[in-house]
Amino acid sequence: MKLNVVFLHPDLGIGGAERLVVDAAMAMKQSGHSVQFITNHHSVSHCFEETRDGTLPVTVVGDWLPRTVLGKCYALCSYVRMVYAALYLTFFSSIRPDVVFVDQISVCIPILNWMSCKVLFYCHYPDQLLAAHDHTLKRYYRLPLDWLEEKTTACAHTILVNSRFTLGVFGKTFKSIKTLPTVVYPSINTEFFDNTETVQLKDIIDVDDCKYILSVNRFERKKNLDLAIHSFNLLSDKKIKLVLAGGYDPLNLENIEYFHELVNLVQDMKLDKRVIFLKSPSDAVKISLLRYCLCLVYTPSFEHFGIVPLEAMYCGKPVVAVNNGGPKETIENDFNGYLRNAEPEDFADAIKQLVEIEGKAELFGNHGKKRFNDIFSFEAFKIKIDSILENLYKSE
Repeated sequence: MKLNVVFLHPDLGIGGAERLVVDAAMAMKQSGHSVQFITNHHSVSHCFEETRDGTLPVTVVGDWLPRTVLGKCYALCSYVRMVYAALYLTFFSSIRPDVVFVDQISVCIPILNWMSCKVLFYCHYPDQLLAAHDHTLKRYYRLPLDWLEEKTTACAHTILVNSRFTLGVFGKTFKSIKTLPTVVYPSINTEFFDNTETVQLKDIIDVDDCKYILSVNRFERKKNLDLAIHSFNLLSDKKIKLVLAGGYDPLNLENIEYFHELVNLVQDMKLDKRVIFLKSPSDAVKISLLRYCLCLVYTPSFEHFGIVPLEAMYCGKPVVAVNNGGPKETIENDFNGYLRNAEPEDFADAIKQLVEIEGKAELFGNHGKKRFNDIFSFEAFKIKIDSILENLYKSE
């Protein structure tokens, strides 16, 4: 059965959630389904190639609605924007989907249920756990939003999560939802990786003999990029450089503020000659950086899954990550990388072993490539997605 699938996503920029929905869309398209996106925001200068070049059609709805109210109420505005997009799809567009794939914001699901289609919700992580509840006013503000999140998530025909870690958190958070979600590990579009030509890095960054450690993460405080800088400062080999590459949205205040904080930290530590910042690198640049780095450092704590370690594994590179959350499912300690406490000394010790012990980085990289192929391949991801779509209609 070939289906018409619409992806409803709040902001189709550059990040792990965006990479997941793009890859899911590509998997469905390869299986013969018709696929398109409806989103509140999409910038051709800050998006994945598949949504820029027409491979995946994108319709932008409601971008005129405010993102915040005087710099506050970001979640409420996001909810309103997604509800607007759902109203457009349900009542005002000519699109008649068989399946709507929703992620991040579930509040739109009851509206979508007015259509005779199936709604699939992919929970990257409960939104209420990503929000601060640190003072009375904020707790009252979040109370109806958190209630809505749980009740509307339950309205989906099928719920998916990205890891066993998130599955455990989901069960503890949404106690009224008795049916456990299905774990669908994200993958990467390996065909796209294989077809991407390596670019000349010397034209972009000043690295000697490609000796650099790589971090790929959005410029957000929760990604803890400070840890990469402090760890790097403890390395004895002063010829190695650190490349901090990641998504940077000029409309996102946190991206702007945190980037400046990191630049100031590097300058204060007198590392500005050895630390290189790259804002929103193209896919070709990012893939080239992964192919030639010494290792990847992945610094977020309690990451829900973490797509970048998979990309490094596919490129045959070892990973140093924090010993909690999703990376515990992708990285096997002392096999394809190291899992360490989020302390500069611990990270620096792991990086030193990969840099200084001859052959270790290559051995771990080979292990990682095999582990990727065995568990996290795009083909396995596609088969899982196909099975879920098939089961959606079997359940009728």
